[in-house]
Amino acid sequence: MVNPMDMIEKANAMDAAAGEAAELLKVLANPARLRIMCALLPGEQCVGDIEEALGASQSYVSGQLAKMRAEGLVSATREGRVIRYRIADQRVHPILERLYEVFCDID
Repeated sequence: MVNPMDMIEKANAMDAAAGEAAELLKVLANPARLRIMCALLPGEQCVGDIEEALGASQSYVSGQLAKMRAEGLVSATREGRVIRYRIADQRVHPILERLYEVFCDID
C-alpha cells in the first residue's frame, strides 16, 4: 500500500526540483549568457577572452557575468588585475554539452 505522506513528500521534492530547474533555464535562456557558458565549458576564461569569443563589449560581458555570478552559475578568481571566470554549478555541464550536441555540432 502506498503511504500518502510519502506521495506528498515526493510531490514536494519534485516541485522544488522543477522550480530550481526552471530558474536555471531562465538564466540560460539569454543567448549571450548561453554563449558565455559555452565559452567557459572547456575551462576558466578571462573577460577579454569571452569578449573576443562573443564579439561583445567588456561592459556587456561583465554585466552578463555578474548576473550569472549572482545566480551561482559562475565563480571568479582574481589574478592581479585579471579576473578569471569558471562554471561554478557542475550540473550545467551536461546540459550545455547536450545543447551543443543538438544545436551546434554541425558536421
